[in-house]
Amino acid sequence: MQTVSPAFSCDLKSLIQTNLTAKTARYSHVNRKRVSVLCSYRSESFSFPNGIGSSRADWQSSCAILASKVASAENSSSITRGLADQVAAVNGHSNGSVNLSLVPSETKNGKPGLVQPLTNTDLSPAPSHGSTLRVAYQGVPGAYSEAAAGKAYPNSEAIPCDQFDVAFQAVELWISDRAVLPVENSLGGSIHRNYDLLLRHRLHIVGEVQIPVHHCLLALPGVRADCITRVISHPQALAQTEGSLNKLTPRAAIEAFHDTAAAAEYIATNNLRDTAAVASARAAELYGLQILADGIQDDAGNVTRFLMLAREPIIPRTDRPFKTSIVFAAQEHQGTSVLFKVLSAFAFRNISLTKIESRPHHNCPLRVVDDGSVGTKKHFEYTFYVDFEASMAEARAQNALAEVQEYTSFLRVLGSYPMDMTPWSTLPSEDA
Repeated sequence: MQTVSPAFSCDLKSLIQTNLTAKTARYSHVNRKRVSVLCSYRSESFSFPNGIGSSRADWQSSCAILASKVASAENSSSITRGLADQVAAVNGHSNGSVNLSLVPSETKNGKPGLVQPLTNTDLSPAPSHGSTLRVAYQGVPGAYSEAAAGKAYPNSEAIPCDQFDVAFQAVELWISDRAVLPVENSLGGSIHRNYDLLLRHRLHIVGEVQIPVHHCLLALPGVRADCITRVISHPQALAQTEGSLNKLTPRAAIEAFHDTAAAAEYIATNNLRDTAAVASARAAELYGLQILADGIQDDAGNVTRFLMLAREPIIPRTDRPFKTSIVFAAQEHQGTSVLFKVLSAFAFRNISLTKIESRPHHNCPLRVVDDGSVGTKKHFEYTFYVDFEASMAEARAQNALAEVQEYTSFLRVLGSYPMDMTPWSTLPSEDA
């Protein structure tokens, strides 16, 4: 199997001609009817010759062209017949007789490195290949979001992203088929960033999953808890383990990190023997860390709720419990009575609300009201997010939203989807 990296300094055309016409070409046969080409890439910046772009999508296209050249050379040498008409597939999905795998070239102790998170520079539109569902999540391998993606879509291909916004864009640009992102925690409350992104983007909520959060204190092998002078993790994880950390590492400084699993990776990569991370047991396994303390969350019932997002909505049904999420903005000059009227539309139809979240209106955050007797007043304008237990296939839900629309200047259904009825458990999950 030949490994080809796009970070070469010679001409692409000459490389193909030189390597593929030689009798001792370095590609190998898996069998007489199949050729495999393994393209690897380095996460650091690189440049292509002849003006070829530097994004990952451009690199994928170059690898696909190169694989097709391999097939053509194979065909012309009569080693394998009919391969020139095949088009190589990307990301390890087979298409006919040519198989093109994309893997990171970074190695650690002689082993392939973990998949690197997508960044904004990787978001060039790319076609979807193969039948394996690809699910984007924020974080690095070992994050709780990865466990949520695995629960939501078993046997899928998880795609790590470095930011929430990148995960949204990955689905919109067909780099990923789904996204699984957190929206609230039973202790930390709502994740406001993702509520804002739900309104900004046009993805649809197609499901939800709830993941028990089981925190561990991780450090390098051989390090004792009394040697720890610093503990790093996501701010939410640090807040959820504050009591335990005060007992386990009373003299350690607490520092925020952008991700739980990334904190574990940072310690392992930099060989920090005075630093511990709050992360999952899976992160300890992935990055070769030991667990100093298990189950250090202050509340055993700590649970995070994740939303499953897709480009198209699902068809609502009535044969199982459904939840519907909406967002709306009140009409101007209607005062606080609008929210009461909206809530009454659900109450009169016996529809239970499970969440109400208000966020400042980005387009019009302040409303100025002139009153000569009391002066000028400024009121905040809000958008409201509401979850209620009913399917959009039910007449009562349709009638409730028809009434709500009379009181609002903007109303959008974010999704109508099956509720996660999995009982909450305080025990650690296998993939957490």
